[in-house]
Formats: sequence, structure tokens, C-alpha cells
Amino acid sequence: MKKFFLLTALAFILAVSCSQEEVNVGRLVENYALVTIPAPDLTGITDNGKEVLRLYRQAADEVDKIYWQQVFAEGNSFPGTLADPSQKLYAEINYGPWDRLDGKAFLPGYGNRPAGACFYPEDMTAEEFDTFADPAKMSPYTLIRREGGALKTVWYHDAYAASISKIEDYLHRAADVTIKESVRNYLLKMIDGLKTDDYYESYKAWLEMTDSKMDLVIGPIEAVDDALYGTKASYGAYVLLKNLKRTDELNALSARMPEFQQMLPGDPADHQFVPGSQSDIFSCNVLYCSGYTNAGFKVIGINFPYDAKIQEELGTRTIIFDNIIREKFNRTVFPVGKALLEEVEQPHVDASAFYWIIVFREIAKGLGVKETVNGKGTVAEALGNEALALEKAKSNVLGTWLCAQEAEAYHISAIFHKEDVLATFVANTIRSTRFGAADPTGIANILVYNYLLDNKAIIWNPSGRYSIDYEKTWSALETLGAEILRIQAHGDIEAARACIAKYGAAGLESQSDKRVLEKADIPVDIRFAYE
Repeated sequence: MKKFFLLTALAFILAVSCSQEEVNVGRLVENYALVTIPAPDLTGITDNGKEVLRLYRQAADEVDKIYWQQVFAEGNSFPGTLADPSQKLYAEINYGPWDRLDGKAFLPGYGNRPAGACFYPEDMTAEEFDTFADPAKMSPYTLIRREGGALKTVWYHDAYAASISKIEDYLHRAADVTIKESVRNYLLKMIDGLKTDDYYESYKAWLEMTDSKMDLVIGPIEAVDDALYGTKASYGAYVLLKNLKRTDELNALSARMPEFQQMLPGDPADHQFVPGSQSDIFSCNVLYCSGYTNAGFKVIGINFPYDAKIQEELGTRTIIFDNIIREKFNRTVFPVGKALLEEVEQPHVDASAFYWIIVFREIAKGLGVKETVNGKGTVAEALGNEALALEKAKSNVLGTWLCAQEAEAYHISAIFHKEDVLATFVANTIRSTRFGAADPTGIANILVYNYLLDNKAIIWNPSGRYSIDYEKTWSALETLGAEILRIQAHGDIEAARACIAKYGAAGLESQSDKRVLEKADIPVDIRFAYE
């Protein structure tokens, strides 16, 4: 009864507050703290290497133009048509007139963001797509278009031929300039991939490129914007500079990937996948990003490639973005912990713990299961549009679970404890629910948050702050991780939908948190400027 009155009062306060306050676009811009990426220290980089970096950035700028075409019909000229500076800036942050935190238009004259972005005709029906006989329709690298009223597929390399030709030219010039044979091989293989939409050889070459201080991740990478079928890949690019000393430290974990796989909770039959032996971990600073990697909130690490065949044959590369992790912790995670955790929990919110949570989260992306155990194909094929949110939730949960175990066993060079890992994870999960349910990343964080709340691992107190039951949090991570692995292994689409339906929507507690954080001027995330 007490909880009923508390939630009723909360709902009334929220309703009154919302009716009294109109959110303007200028306020929305403030959700993203401006972070200036300084000019990099290129000590030890040859003149050839500096020219390669310049060409990488030019190629990334061309990727940005493709991405605009993928997500907004009016293209990258749209922000320039807006007279209001705040509207222009927020359109640039979101790549269109829709707020990526909730999928709704922040400009008049636009409906909700199309579920299929610009990958499909807006008037296409599910029945029409289901009966469309072209097997290429499910490729990550095709668009669905109309010709004479009927559906047809168009390969990315044809649809975006003008920009891809320019990207190829920049990569050719970089291949001519570089003194690293592994870099040259990767760039030439990537050019072939862009021409054919077959990236198998370029992924292999990228994993074999271990001796370069610079890195370029480019192309159609992750299906973040296809909310219809969860298959179409968005173009993005990262230009990176490696931290050699920290990379050496992190790479000691690479050889343990099979061991980490064996440590995973649940039925061992649900995670028989064996990661490839060439997995490695890089520590890098982000110098530049474009396309989907620059849209809305910023990620703080990647595990790539996503190709299941490559992951099994060779492995994956985990890249940790040192400069972005530092900025995110200082500007969002730590302030959220101060604002929303009970005082007794706050000392456990730790910068080193946050860094290693991210390391293990990215490692966890290469673990688990890639093919279903019952002949339903890949996990992505079996779970469809629910696959990405569950995969992100799995990585968050199991990465933290592994990190806490490694901290307890003193296998990590930094000194922090299991409670530090769990409290930092809780603070980060609470702040990440602000990403909203319009994106798989937001859904994943809301799902984990609600699961912890439902299992009384975290308690939302009348004070508006959270207390943490560390044993229940640990147990909840293990149980949820095992259940997600089971759903993935068996391609259990009904269980996936039920899990997301039950836990994937923000409740009154999250809405109250959001208002507290807004009142405290704590940003949702960060945006970049470059020197």
C-alpha cells in the first residue's frame, strides 16, 4: 500500500511538472556535453603516417554523407536549412529531426522516426516483404526499393556509388603512402569490400593488421537503425590512435578468451562457441568519428568484426576508447552516482572499475553463442529485431560479471573490489536508461535496470536515491546472463519478446531519476568537437 501511494504521488508530480514546463531544443542540446578532441600527439609518427591519418579523415567525412542518406531522406544538407542555431545543432547531433533518445520529432512538421529509416519504402507492408522472393533482401548490405510498384533490392555499392568511389580513392592514396605492408593489405582489401559488399577478406586483413599505431574502422558495420528487421547495416567510421603501453597490458587478456567462455553461467550446452585464437585488445584514443558512430550518444568501445564466421575462425578485436571512457565517467557516470546513490554506496563508484567494466563488456561481445544449437541459423537470424538489444544486454551483464570475478581474484592490475564494480555498473546502468527505448542500446540498459529493480538487487528509496544489495546484484547478473544465453542459443524468439516486453520499458522510477538529473544539469551523454 505504501508503494502504491508513493508511485501515485510520483505520477502526479511528473504529470503536473510536464504540463507546466515546455522542453525547448536548446535544453535538449544541453543533454550532450561538448568534449573537444585535441589535436593528437603524433610524436613518433612519420610524415607518411600523418598523411595516412589525413586521408582516413577524408574517407570518414564521405562515410558521413552516406549515413545521412541511410537515415533521413532530405540528406546532409538539411541542418543548413534551419535558422535556429539550437535546432541546427540538435539536427546535426541526431542526424535528422528525430531525437534519438525517444524517436520523436523535435521539429514541427515531422511524424515519429520511420522504423525502417531509409532502408525500405515507407509504404511497404510486412506481408509484401515476406512474399518478396529475392534472398538478398535480408543482406545487411542491400536497400529495398520499388520499381514499377514491385519491390527490388539495390546493393549498397550501387546505391552509394558516388561516395564509395571517393572513399576508395582516399584509401588507395593511403595504401600508396603507408610504409606498413599490413596497412596496405587491409586498405586494398577494404576497397574490394566496398566495391562488392563482401567484407570477409577485409575483416581478416584488419585482424592481421597488428603493427600499426593508427587504425581505421570503416564501412557498413552495425544494424543500429533498422528497427523493422534488425538487419541493415549503417555506415560509420572511426579514426584511432593506439596507446601502445596499455595495449600490451590489455592483450594479456586475449589468450584467455576460451577460458572466459568456459566461465560463463548457465548450461554449458548453451555456449559451446569457441572464440578464434587471434583475438586481441587494443587501447586507443578516438581522433575522429563519423556516420552512425557520431550519431546521438557515443560508444566507449567496440568488439569487431560482427561476422560470426570470422569470429569463429580468427576471433575479434576489442578496441577500448580511453579518452571517451574518461570523459564519460567524469561528466556522466560519477555525477549520476553522486545524485542518485545513497551516500554509503557513493565511494564505490570508481574510475578504474568503470574502465575495466568496459574492457570486459567488449570482451563479452565476442563470447557466448553465435549460432543457435537447434538449427535455427545464427542468433541474429533467429531473434530478428530483438537480437541486438539482447546482445547488448548480454554484453553489459556478463562483462560486469566477469570483471567482478577478475577483481576478486586480483587478476587486474588496478586495485578495486567487487563492490566497486557492482556499484559503478549500477550507476552507469541508471544513467544509461536515459538513452531511451528508441534504440537497442537504450532498451538493453532499461531491461537490465528493471531486472535489477524487480529482483530487489537495487532499491529505489523514498529519498529518490538507490541502495544496493551487492549479493543480490551479483546473483541477478548471473541469472539474467544465463537466461539471455539460453534465449540466444535456442533462438527463442517468443522468450526474447517476452523479456523485452516485461523489462524493456522505463517506469516511474526512471522518469523521476531523469528529472532529478536534468535539474542537476547532468548531461545524458557527450558530443565532439575537434581541434
